[in-house]
Amino acid sequence: METLLIILAVLFVALIVILPLVEKYAPKGESRDYGNITRFIFPLMAVLILAQMIRHFFF
Repeated sequence: METLLIILAVLFVALIVILPLVEKYAPKGESRDYGNITRFIFPLMAVLILAQMIRHFFF
């Protein structure tokens, strides 16, 4: 259980670091703006994984 939490914490921190870099160096030529969508998808997925893990282990 402790190893799983460590892995999830490392992945979440990596997301916080990688997401701004991807947005900074993304090509600007696209007509659609996906920046707002991608900003929320990964953190919401992390929250969903944590919620499912808590539900699985404690309920």
